[in-house]
Amino acid sequence: MTTYVILAIVSGVAALGLAFVYAGQVHAVSQGNDRMVELAAAIREGAMAFLKRELQWVSVFVAVMAILIATLLEDGWQRSIAYILGATLSFGAGFVGMRIATAANARTTEAARTGGIVAALPIAFRGGAVMGFTVAGLGLLGVSVVWLFLVNVNGMAVDKAAEIVAAIGLGGSSIALFARVGGGIYTKAADIGADLVGKVEAGIPEDDPRNPAVIADNVGDNVGDVAGMGADLFESYVGSLVAPIAFAAIVYSGELQVSAIIFPLAVAALGMFASIIGSFLVKAKSDADLSAALHRGTNFAMITAGVGVLGLAYLVFGDVEGVKPVGIWLAVVVGLLVGFAVGKISEIFTSDHYKKVKGIAKQAETGPATVILAGIAEGKRSAAYSVMVTAAGIWGAYTAGDWAFPTEGGIYGVAIAAIGVLATLGITIAVDAYGPIADNAGGIAEMAHLDPEVREATDALDSLGNTTAAIAKGFAIASAAVTSLALFSTFTKAVGLESINLINVGAIVGLFLGAMFPYLFSAMTIDAVTRAAYAMIEEVRRQFREIPGLRDGDPSAKPEYAKCVDIATTGALREMVIPGSLAVIFPLVIGFIDVEALGGFLAGALVSGFLLAIYMANAGGAWDNAKKFIEAGAYGGKGSDAHKAAVIGDTVGDPFKDTSGPAMNIVIKVMTIVSLIFASAFV
Repeated sequence: MTTYVILAIVSGVAALGLAFVYAGQVHAVSQGNDRMVELAAAIREGAMAFLKRELQWVSVFVAVMAILIATLLEDGWQRSIAYILGATLSFGAGFVGMRIATAANARTTEAARTGGIVAALPIAFRGGAVMGFTVAGLGLLGVSVVWLFLVNVNGMAVDKAAEIVAAIGLGGSSIALFARVGGGIYTKAADIGADLVGKVEAGIPEDDPRNPAVIADNVGDNVGDVAGMGADLFESYVGSLVAPIAFAAIVYSGELQVSAIIFPLAVAALGMFASIIGSFLVKAKSDADLSAALHRGTNFAMITAGVGVLGLAYLVFGDVEGVKPVGIWLAVVVGLLVGFAVGKISEIFTSDHYKKVKGIAKQAETGPATVILAGIAEGKRSAAYSVMVTAAGIWGAYTAGDWAFPTEGGIYGVAIAAIGVLATLGITIAVDAYGPIADNAGGIAEMAHLDPEVREATDALDSLGNTTAAIAKGFAIASAAVTSLALFSTFTKAVGLESINLINVGAIVGLFLGAMFPYLFSAMTIDAVTRAAYAMIEEVRRQFREIPGLRDGDPSAKPEYAKCVDIATTGALREMVIPGSLAVIFPLVIGFIDVEALGGFLAGALVSGFLLAIYMANAGGAWDNAKKFIEAGAYGGKGSDAHKAAVIGDTVGDPFKDTSGPAMNIVIKVMTIVSLIFASAFV
């Protein structure tokens, strides 16, 4: 079985190698004229300054958690090292993604200027692919190398090794939580300040260089939608690997245990190779082929992984007595289908190619109130459909696993279904991460005063990027629900909790507190965006008021970009601490009081958080693309009353889709994995 661990390591190295190749191809392209180079440098400097200051803040939290793990748990120092490793890899994935994104933005603009959409797409996609394959490569490499060292080299018992590997997931979750929340607050404070004062009050175009918040807005695309998203999906990927490994280590024994632990790593390796091949298929033949080009790569990877897992199941489980490998394969395929279906639902509800977004845009003709109401309704409807699909997937995976294994197979089936959702993560992130690069490219085109055709090309890329981002968020949220359920079941085994008695007052209190927490968390993060945005709006208004000729376009009037960048950075870092810390403190406090209450808490948070995450992500994406649909010429186009109403709807949706919504899937996993890591201390 060591062969499969080595194969996983090789696939992780191959992913990192491909990321290196794609990075070289991006850097080989021209950044354009001096003004474009200057703008790209300003964005990069702002993003790096934020990431450096964020690291200083988060390092304190990581140090405290590492000390708690080392002090309270058996073999705590080993788990503490694994925790720090997970945090380091997670931050590294976000750092690499942001570096390449800030290198690819101006190059995408220049490619759009010289060759249009067909030339710009490969640059933006390769920039995203560096992010995707770095995240997946580091995640798989980290888990596989640690497992190989602990079990095959050091001879550690698998149950102890699984506990240490789980700490890698907690490290990734810790960084992801703060990166998503901090980056989300930053990007939306800057975005709202730039939009409300620039577009609505001053009547100037998006990304106009006269707007003092425009550089902060473009920096925000990188720290939130690239670095934050990279850490987020690193955590999702590692969590999906850890869940079945930890469950198998606790529940199974003998040959079945070994095979059940190795299988997730083997599936991840297969998915990685499928993603690598799929990435070479992303080439647009024409402007009309843009969406098909992106889907071509992801669909190939998904189908290849789905078919290949059947052979893999027979190779890994074929000689294990009582196991039906085809059932294992069905569980993984169910996960793949759930990921695809939830992503498709997100696309239907957020793409302007479908009637949902067009209907929201139509409502803009009667003002912002109806735009907001329509977006809320469609977001909640999308959550209902996504939950139905996920619930059906959980039932299907449980049934397949229960049939496949002689004992306790249902939850293992659910756990490996999560691997199915994220098996092709490398190309899934690549398709997602290219969106912020295209958004930055459009901003640079506007600020550098390039021909309108260049901005039209980057806007086409950006509009599709909003949809692919919503699809990726759907994947991440669906995997979070399935992974959290598997981790939750592992937690109940670890603390000896046979059932949760809903007549027990502790369980009921925990259930209500758990259902409440996602609402409290989302309220705190949205409020944080509001406060940071208020400071940004006041600063932009001050500069328009006090700098002569700035609003009117006087070439001698220079906006003070750095002040807006500093406001966004300070506000984001200050505001991220409390909501992020509460996600760890709540389960620890409840767990030391009553483990059954903690079980109820985790169950309530899982259901409530999943619904809120889907609702907010899809409502926000729908409002954003409804605005872009109007900007493309519908219902009066830019500057019309309908456009102003749509901008307000988009502003409401900003913290929904880029702060609170995507952070929610991290929250439910952080709370579950914290509970699992500290299970021995609770009992």
